[in-house]
Amino acid sequence: MIRQVALVLFPGFHLLDAAGPIAVFDLIRRSEPHAYDIRLLSVTGGAIRSTAGITFETAPLATGPFDTIMVAGGEIADDYHTTGLLVEWLQREAPGARRTTSVSTGAFLLAEAGLLHGRRATTHWGATQLFARRFPTVSLDADRIFIRDDSIWTSAGATAGIDLTLALVEDDLGAEAARRIAQLLVVDHRRPGGQSQHSALLELAGMNGRFSDLMCWVRDHLAEPMSVEQLAEQAAMSPRHFARTFTREVGITPAKAVEKLRVEEARTRIEDARLSVDAVARDCGFGDPERMRRAFLRHFGLPPQMFRRPGPAR
Repeated sequence: MIRQVALVLFPGFHLLDAAGPIAVFDLIRRSEPHAYDIRLLSVTGGAIRSTAGITFETAPLATGPFDTIMVAGGEIADDYHTTGLLVEWLQREAPGARRTTSVSTGAFLLAEAGLLHGRRATTHWGATQLFARRFPTVSLDADRIFIRDDSIWTSAGATAGIDLTLALVEDDLGAEAARRIAQLLVVDHRRPGGQSQHSALLELAGMNGRFSDLMCWVRDHLAEPMSVEQLAEQAAMSPRHFARTFTREVGITPAKAVEKLRVEEARTRIEDARLSVDAVARDCGFGDPERMRRAFLRHFGLPPQMFRRPGPAR
């Protein structure tokens, strides 16, 4: 069975948002030539220029039915010709497709078409505030690589499009097919959708934030107790003033910030199959595996074992 895939582009699309999925589909077709038929579409057809200056040749928007619709992300212009006609096309064609997906800011177009109303979705972390303001009826989960909500799949930016497409391949052809393609691309098979988009340290500390030095210190001392009093002393502030100021400027409490850094470091160590779960929990300051498991479920929606790569634990 040949699955018709419509990959939709617009002027100013991000090159990797399209090239990543294309590479996955191309590689799977080499071993299973009748698995997918990929069509690059745009409102006008013809050569569509990416932000990198490289153009892709496209056909005009066509009538399906399509098995899969995928909308790439990019610099989406607020004019009718660029987005309005594409939104109208999505409203017509998505109901007939088995699934509709987006990479990065392509989620804006799905939301404009009403396809994400009342659903969980994600997009590139740099666009989440704008997305949340424009589409309040969408349950935005800004810290996910990709999300599947029934027949609608959305992903974060850039390489997350590869993760999304590998997940689509796995859904269609099985885990072994997706694993084989991941090996050829030299990428993980596959990063769980619940994995964080970006570094907790970068998110919490910022580039020039008041507490950037403190967060770096915390990362280097994760195995130690981290009370508000200890953190305040490190920041040279009174505990009450520190807790109030930190929460206001960073957006979460000091305790939650420490936990974010701990689960990120623990996830990295869990992926190293040489380390036992008990050792990771101890070295990252959780104390015991059960406490770490609960923290992973809060942050990633997955237990630590889901991040384990094959190999002997010591």
